[in-house]
Amino acid sequence: MPDGSMWEWRWESAWPAILACSAVTYLIRIGGYWLMGRVPVGPRMSRALDALPGAIFVAATLPIAVKAGPPGLAAAAAAGLTMLATKRDWAAIFLGLAAGAATRAAGF
Repeated sequence: MPDGSMWEWRWESAWPAILACSAVTYLIRIGGYWLMGRVPVGPRMSRALDALPGAIFVAATLPIAVKAGPPGLAAAAAAGLTMLATKRDWAAIFLGLAAGAATRAAGF
């Protein structure tokens, strides 16, 4: 374990990596705003941008659900269907967890 303050700039510390990642993330975000300020947003582009958050969510969660097997798929399906039907976050979380737990309890 390195000696000294947690703010000390040494390769044993994670702070340089954290600060570098933060700077890169900020620059990418600002670059995206700058770039989209120069792109004409017509109806087609508007529909694509409206669909983007859902596509990113599915791309991030589907591999996790598939890797978890039947309980993960049951939880994802129950949460997704509940969200479509009720538009209530808490209900989707509760029913997704319940479906995953029930599938696991059933031996899958």
